[in-house]
Amino acid sequence: MIRYEYPFNERIRTLLRLEDLYEKLNYFVAQTDARQHHTAMLTLFDILEVATRADLKSDLIQEMERQKQILLPLRNNPAISEQALDEILRTIESTLTQLHGMTGKFGQHLRENEWLMAIKQRTSIPGGVCEFDLPAYHYWLHLDAQTRQNDFHTWLSPLRPIADGLSVVLKLLRESGQSSQQTAKHGVYQQMLGGKIAQMVQITLDSNLPCVPEISANKYALNVRFLSSSVSQRGSTCEQDLAFTLTFCNL
Repeated sequence: MIRYEYPFNERIRTLLRLEDLYEKLNYFVAQTDARQHHTAMLTLFDILEVATRADLKSDLIQEMERQKQILLPLRNNPAISEQALDEILRTIESTLTQLHGMTGKFGQHLRENEWLMAIKQRTSIPGGVCEFDLPAYHYWLHLDAQTRQNDFHTWLSPLRPIADGLSVVLKLLRESGQSSQQTAKHGVYQQMLGGKIAQMVQITLDSNLPCVPEISANKYALNVRFLSSSVSQRGSTCEQDLAFTLTFCNL
């Protein structure tokens, strides 16, 4: 099965983008090849750009405080696992402590690093980070992998609270999902929402189906059109009836 997620607002869209970037960054930092660490560097700059467009710290703190107040009254509820509840509450408390401990603007320590900003400026130019453009960066890429990884950990450490915070919020969002089995007749599905509030929708279908969902939605209607997954041209609508799982998520 393969799952597609579609955010209904800019806040969730930003969190999903950052989640994807953090996952890629962690993967490439863990590798040892210099070219993989170059990709990690580019991803770090992407995180810096995306994260500075929103007040992430206050948004995450506000949301987790709200979730904590919702979860606390569930203690001693026989229908709720005490162990699972205590675990998520401890995670929320720990993450809140980290976020409250953050000072200054997100990524300010990176912007104050002239060496990093020189690289960032050149990355906007196609092929702009060749060795003759940035000899100091070329030298760094030839250092041993452990040294480069240590540098990444130094740069990333102040950014970890945001990564942990968005992970908690997205976990709670996904676990809030209410699923139903649906069928797209001739590759098209529509559901009237009648003002029903949702922050994200998930569509899960068999990965063997050569189709991908094209989703559009507002508070009144959800429209899904399944397109053929051709890589040579823009896909046409799949004419067959398609079974899929539809999940609405809302914190």
